[in-house]
Amino acid sequence: MTKPKIRIVVGANWGDEGKGRMVDYFAEGADVVCRFQGGNNAGHTVINDFGEFKLHLLPSGVFDPATINVLGSGMVIDIDGLAQELDALADSGIKPQVLISDRATLALPLNRMEDILEEQRLADDAFGSTRNGIAYAYADRAAKKAVQVGLLKDRTALKQALASWYDWKIPMLTGLYGEQDWPEFAEMYDSLCKAADRFAPLITDLHSWQRAQPENQVMLFEAQLGSLRDLQQGNYPFTTSSSVLASGAELYSGLNFDCRPHVTAVVKAFSSSVGRGPFPCAMADMTELRESAVEYGARTGRPRDIGHFDAVATRYGVSVQKADDIALTKLDCLSGQSELNICVGYELKGERLQHYPMTEELFRVVPVYETVPGWSEAIGDVRQFSELPVAAQNYVEKIEALIGSPIRYVSVGPHRNQLIHR
Repeated sequence: MTKPKIRIVVGANWGDEGKGRMVDYFAEGADVVCRFQGGNNAGHTVINDFGEFKLHLLPSGVFDPATINVLGSGMVIDIDGLAQELDALADSGIKPQVLISDRATLALPLNRMEDILEEQRLADDAFGSTRNGIAYAYADRAAKKAVQVGLLKDRTALKQALASWYDWKIPMLTGLYGEQDWPEFAEMYDSLCKAADRFAPLITDLHSWQRAQPENQVMLFEAQLGSLRDLQQGNYPFTTSSSVLASGAELYSGLNFDCRPHVTAVVKAFSSSVGRGPFPCAMADMTELRESAVEYGARTGRPRDIGHFDAVATRYGVSVQKADDIALTKLDCLSGQSELNICVGYELKGERLQHYPMTEELFRVVPVYETVPGWSEAIGDVRQFSELPVAAQNYVEKIEALIGSPIRYVSVGPHRNQLIHR
C-alpha cells in the first residue's frame, strides 16, 4: 500500500487513545510532524528505544533528528512548559528540530490562575479542568485580546500587546473573583523577554517557510484528545476548547495541503475517560483494568474512568473524523478476561436510538450490550493478525463491523514495534 504524503492522526473517543505511540510509529517516515491545536492540558505517552516520555506540547516526532517538528498556529503555548519539555529531552540526549508558528497564542500565567479560580468558584459543578489555563487563552484569542507568539521577536510590540491584555484582564477578573495576588505586569514581561532570548530563533511564519521547502515532503499531523472532546461536535460543554477534528488540521496548523490527507483515527480496545461528562458504558468495577492497563492521565496523573467498548460513541467519533482507517490500541490489556461486553446501541425511555445523542440525553441513555468470549493468552509478542487467539481476532472484527471503518493497525503493547499491520 502506498504511503500517504499527508497523514493526520486523531482520536475517535474521549482522548487518551494512544495517539502518541501511533504518531511515533508513523513519524519514522515523515519529514514534518505538526501539532495543530491544543496546549499542555493533555499529553501523549511515547515508549521507544530512548525510554518513556510524556509530551504535552511537542509533537511526537521529536525522537528523529531529521524530522522537523512544528507547533502550529492553532495551539496555545505555555512557553515555560515548552522549555521544560525541551530540557527534559535534552537530559536524555534528544535535541529535536522545532519550529513554532508566529501566529500561535501564548498561554500566560494569569490564564492558569484564572482557570484555578473558576474551578474553585464552580465547586461541585467544576469541569475537571487540568488548570493549565487553556480555555482562557483560547477565550482571549476569540475576544481578540491574546498575545501571539510572534511578538516575542519584537520587544516593543510585545510590551504594548501584553499591557493592553493586562489592563483589560485584571479589572475583569477582580470583578468576578475579588482582589487576588495577581502576577505583576513587569514580572510577566521580564519572563517573556527571557523566553524570547531562547525561542525567537524557532519562531517563524509557516507560510513563508513552507514555500521554501521541497514539494515532496511527507507531513504528519497530530491532534490532542478525541472526537467526543471536540468543541463543536463533542459532548459539549465537557469538551476541550479547540477543534480536534482532522478537518481542522490545515486551517489550524498554518501549513497548506497539496493533496487529500489520509486520516487514521486511533481507537482504544475499551473505553476510558478523564474528567466530568457522560460516560454511558462505565464498568461497575474499574480498578482491575485501570491498574493493569496503567490508565492514568499523562498530564495530571488522575485515574481514568474505565468502561466497556462503546461502539455507538466510537462509530460517531470515527464518522466525524472522516477516518480512512483505524488504529486499535491496548488490545493486549484485555488478555485474561473470560468475556467482554461491547455496547452496540443506546436506549432512551425504552426506545433504541438511531443517532448519537446530545449531552443531556447521554446522561440518561441505557447501553445495550453484546457479550463475546475473551481470551487468556498474552499477545505482546504477536506480529501477525492470524496468530492472535481466535477470540481476539473475533473481537477486533466485531468492532470493525460495528464502527464501519477498517482496522489496519492493532497495538499489542506500548513499544513502537508491538504493532500488527493488517
